[in-house]
Amino acid sequence: MGIRSCALACQAFAALRAAYTDRDAAARRWRAEGKKVVAKLGCDVPDELLLAADLMPLQVYADPAKPLTQTDTYLEFAFDPVVRAQFERIIDGTYAGLADFLAVSNSTDVIIRTYLYLRQLHRVEPERQMPQIAFIDWLFTRNRLHQVRNEHTLQLFREQVEQWSGKPVTDEAIEAAAALCNAGRAALRRIGALRKAAKISGTEALVIIGAAGFMDRKEHTDLCNAVADAAETWPVIAGPKVFVTGSNQEDLGLYERIESAGAVVVSEDFDWGDRYYDRDYDLSLPPIRAIVDRYMLREFSSKKAFVSQRVAALEREVAAAGAQAVVFYNHIYEEAASWDYPSQKQMLDAKGIPSANFCKMQWPIGKNAGLDEAINAFITGLKGGF
Repeated sequence: MGIRSCALACQAFAALRAAYTDRDAAARRWRAEGKKVVAKLGCDVPDELLLAADLMPLQVYADPAKPLTQTDTYLEFAFDPVVRAQFERIIDGTYAGLADFLAVSNSTDVIIRTYLYLRQLHRVEPERQMPQIAFIDWLFTRNRLHQVRNEHTLQLFREQVEQWSGKPVTDEAIEAAAALCNAGRAALRRIGALRKAAKISGTEALVIIGAAGFMDRKEHTDLCNAVADAAETWPVIAGPKVFVTGSNQEDLGLYERIESAGAVVVSEDFDWGDRYYDRDYDLSLPPIRAIVDRYMLREFSSKKAFVSQRVAALEREVAAAGAQAVVFYNHIYEEAASWDYPSQKQMLDAKGIPSANFCKMQWPIGKNAGLDEAINAFITGLKGGF
């Protein structure tokens, strides 16, 4: 099933799909107009600050077709394979041609280590074509001390953004950018509600959400609302409703396999999916406090949370999505989510919710022999039980 004819016939969806497919096009246009682009590695770089400074945020992504020629020289093979592919595009000069600067957030431990390698490469190979790097060292534990520390960290990043843009980033500009981001999140919540009603497939939703990382934010919001309007009349998708957790899915391969087997992915908890638009910026708070609250108080990530928090989060999200089954999918060497799995499965078993665990998966997804058959068997079993 994947992307259906009704979606392909929708002009707004086609525009989002074009941005999702040609992910560098908007950045090229932006720079051709003399404007600046900030590439983002990690999923906790605050767009509100970048947009307030008239800088275009551009999400760093992995190219499955690009050989890791230079990465193999510098980075251990025991890194998450997606991060290794992202690293290649940074050090081989690709992002030097697309972005003026690189903002790295410590969203995962492997990204922290990647930043250290990038910083060292800047030092020992200054001739290498890479964007100037800034690091955002968040603390993710929810207490007052860490909130104060994070506000200091974000103020430092604000000053860095001012240096990049060459002008002050005012409170008023931040609040205007935050309102724009909130409008985008509201549009994506409309998409999310239609997913839960099985009017939009998970594959279609990944395109819609993911396009936000590669295009103008106002344009993305308008297109999302147009898709939501159109999708009200799209047919309901039959099949078991599945929730996906684990590794970020930067492409459509996994969802296409799940949905071609006869299920529909109604939600997920990673940053290239529903977690992207979780929690608004509170316009009643001072700007830096509001940014910190927005990023600190989102639903718990598998990379920065205790097992008990992740169990409770999965229970809440599966219930909210009305999901009838859960798929765990983790790349090889991405270990954090695997620590959560036994307790999460125990919770799901107690509720009678079936699950499938695909762990130590190779990337790209086509490298996994027998995966299609295993997914088909799991979904077939679900269809027999509902």
